[in-house]
Amino acid sequence: MINRVVKNAEEAVKDITDNMTLLVGGFGLCGIPENCISALVKKNVKNLTCISNNAGVDDFGLGLLLQTKQIKKMISSYVGENAEFERQMLSGELDVELIPQGTLATRCLAAGYGMPVIYTPAGVGTEVAIGKPVRTFTYNGETKEYLEEKAFEADFAIVKAWKGDTAGNLIFRSTARNFNPMMAMAGKITIAEVEELVEVGQLDPDQIHTPGIYVHRVFQGEKYEKRIEQVTVRKRG
Repeated sequence: MINRVVKNAEEAVKDITDNMTLLVGGFGLCGIPENCISALVKKNVKNLTCISNNAGVDDFGLGLLLQTKQIKKMISSYVGENAEFERQMLSGELDVELIPQGTLATRCLAAGYGMPVIYTPAGVGTEVAIGKPVRTFTYNGETKEYLEEKAFEADFAIVKAWKGDTAGNLIFRSTARNFNPMMAMAGKITIAEVEELVEVGQLDPDQIHTPGIYVHRVFQGEKYEKRIEQVTVRKRG
């Protein structure tokens, strides 16, 4: 087995440089690679393109990279919790591409599967389709238009798992499975930070979500805040 362990986040992101494209796992603030994001802030790389379902909040997650203006373009689905993101977008400081959530997920899968494009009915006839090819297909007896979307091409994928072993096999918990596994497949180089790092053979093979073949570097993270993006409670009684 290849040992893919690196010492820490700083070592894991050492060759991420200016102008690169990053896939960043997580759903809201759940399952985000907190340690790697902090390391990128300290490294002060510039002009990043970040592909992520969310853009974090003002003082956490990708919001930290937005505060320091290290991101030049965001490709996301949901960005409604970040006032600094909104300010930069409206002022023209930040290039933004908003795409349907299912399209985001499938473009990640396509990259992982080695497929150059996908076809989806989502976005046909809207601003999302401007400048993109549209083809007509008959499927299940119904003829309709489908939008051609390209698979993502990312230099790195940065994900966060619950458990991982030294060979890079990963297990995700609950909502963290939404985007992390497919992004782990899609990066040219995939970095995984984990809450618990174990030896090969200590993970149940039936529980592994991402095989180590997709992972190039893994390290055990520390000091996870695990914030909740929107705390909603219900009155008793």
